[in-house]
Amino acid sequence: MNVSEQAPGVFFVEGPASNWLIVRDASGFMLIDGGYPADRDLVLESVRGLGLEPADARAMLITHGHVDHTGSAAYFSRTFGTPILCSPEELAHVQGKEKHQVTFGQVLLRAWRPQVFRWMLHVIKAKALQAEPATRAEAWMSEALRHLPGKPEAILLPGHTPGNVALLLPDAGAIAVGDTFVSGHPISPKSGPQMLHSMYHSDARRALTSALSLGAVQATVQVTAQANERATVQVTAQANEPATAQATPQATGQATEPATAQATPQATGQATEPATAQATKHATPQANEPATAQATAQATERATVQVTVILPGHGPALHMPLAQAVRALRT
Repeated sequence: MNVSEQAPGVFFVEGPASNWLIVRDASGFMLIDGGYPADRDLVLESVRGLGLEPADARAMLITHGHVDHTGSAAYFSRTFGTPILCSPEELAHVQGKEKHQVTFGQVLLRAWRPQVFRWMLHVIKAKALQAEPATRAEAWMSEALRHLPGKPEAILLPGHTPGNVALLLPDAGAIAVGDTFVSGHPISPKSGPQMLHSMYHSDARRALTSALSLGAVQATVQVTAQANERATVQVTAQANEPATAQATPQATGQATEPATAQATPQATGQATEPATAQATKHATPQANEPATAQATAQATERATVQVTVILPGHGPALHMPLAQAVRALRT
């Protein structure tokens, strides 16, 4: 097992034959996928190795319902009460009500190949045949996902399984692609971005089409900028009577009165005395004189950034533009 921080707060765990992620920020941490059933102790170790407690996981998100990704899900649900969440289209698969897995017969037909035979032995050793479904799994709500660590966004990519997804982590410029495509696999002689062997997909043609659609995906992030602004509040007053002036950001009252400038900013003053503008911006006006409020405003904008950290379910992490990785899938 190897744990590495591939992007800020995004820890990529390479297990014996499949990968999972730990995503951490100020709100806590969550897991994406959970390895094979036999990887459970390694999943727990990877969490504790970061100084975290497995019981504190806010959720385990499942990219798809294959046993090499759901192996720890039932344990976390039963032992810690961890919410196990997946796409609505994948829920029956994760709960064990449907099966979209490569069959033993499909593997036996290819077992004469040394790589396939070795992989088959590992799968048996990893307790794939003893996998426990996550019967308490629930379908996620897109809005609720954004409140989890990393603010994940689910992208439905059917083909590998009917409800297969990639999970975009926009602030990190990273994406967990699960098995939508991989960067290596025990039965593949290649390294780098590639599709899994067709026997692993419930619909191989659709899986490729979905994977290619990721080429257009970019991350939209919020950028907060600081800007200095000057706001002018015009206040005149009449003696002994309050007057209210409405302004955003300018307010004008009657001469020789105490005046209150209501809007953004808000000012209340007595004739011949300074008036204080209170709100997001602060101003101290003199009666009969314009008052200038110096304010620092925070402007929140949305910016589009490239996704350059790709975290697959099998093989090492990739650091390249997502569009470039997707183009390689055509070869």
